[in-house]
Amino acid sequence: MKIKTGIVNFLIPAIFLSSCAGKKSTPDPASVPATVSQIQLATVHRGGVRETLRLPAQLAAYEQVSIFPRVNGYVQSVLVDIGSQVKTGQLLMDLEAPELEQAAAQARERYARAKSEFVIDREDYGRIKEAALTPGAISPQDLASSRAKMDADSSLANAEKANWDMQETMRSYLRVRAPFSGVITERNVHPGALVSAEAKDSKPMLELKQISHLRLEVDIPEALSSSLREGDTVSFYLNAFPGKKMQSRVSRISMNINLQFRSERIELDVYNADHQLAPGMYAEVIFSSRGNPLAFVVPKSAVVTSTERKYVLVDRDGKLKKVDVSTGNESAGTLEAFGPLRDGEQVVVKADDEMREGQAVP
Repeated sequence: MKIKTGIVNFLIPAIFLSSCAGKKSTPDPASVPATVSQIQLATVHRGGVRETLRLPAQLAAYEQVSIFPRVNGYVQSVLVDIGSQVKTGQLLMDLEAPELEQAAAQARERYARAKSEFVIDREDYGRIKEAALTPGAISPQDLASSRAKMDADSSLANAEKANWDMQETMRSYLRVRAPFSGVITERNVHPGALVSAEAKDSKPMLELKQISHLRLEVDIPEALSSSLREGDTVSFYLNAFPGKKMQSRVSRISMNINLQFRSERIELDVYNADHQLAPGMYAEVIFSSRGNPLAFVVPKSAVVTSTERKYVLVDRDGKLKKVDVSTGNESAGTLEAFGPLRDGEQVVVKADDEMREGQAVP
């Protein structure tokens, strides 16, 4: 009985240990890595990927100007107000400055006096020149002195005329006129106010904007800018007119990349004859990128992005090889890849960083 008991006691731990060892050697199906038979491949081909983007934009006046005083003076009258539609050359404001009026009058009188003296000297020189034809009647020195005096008075008269013209120009600044047709959008002065041309950080007297012709300003990503050309048709929507699709053409491309946002400013001309639109309205522009015909088209899931690199796994000679790429447009599960790929070769559709370079492909 003792021997049998010992045998049983020995067998039970042995069986238990064998059972535990058997459980440890059985792998968990969830922890088994994907085998090569599970790798799905896709063929690489050249061709751009069309992509539709919605970008924010804003309407701006085609021309706008802040009207400041060119001379010091008092506001005598304001003939327009906010919302007034004006034409080119229309009188907007009258200023008064008595000192300018007086300076212009004095300049006129000085010019008249200098001109009279020049006319007298010219007549004197003509008589002396005629008399000099008689030998010994007029000395050469007197003739030269008369000519010099006439030339000096001519220069003085010209200078006084230029001064008078300048004073008249300064006086004309008292009548403020519209530089172009548009709408007054801001008014900051009233009759009796003192305005100064030397004042810094002051508000403009008036703000004028052209609204019959507007600019639609939009910043496009750097990757998209190379595919746009002047004259391309672009669709856009305005928040003020929900659901109303509008179209225009690319009119101007800045040819300059914003270093902070990596974008390029383009403008579209929008004509607004009925004045329904206004500068400052928010818009959403729809761009359709043609894609780069030199790019390779690969599944989006084929590109692996890590902290160090961006690559795809390519089947080359039956083994996986990591090929570094950069990406462009993407749409419907595919994207553009740029790198040392070959047209017609195959990449792993669902790649991840667990797949090792050199792994055999069945």
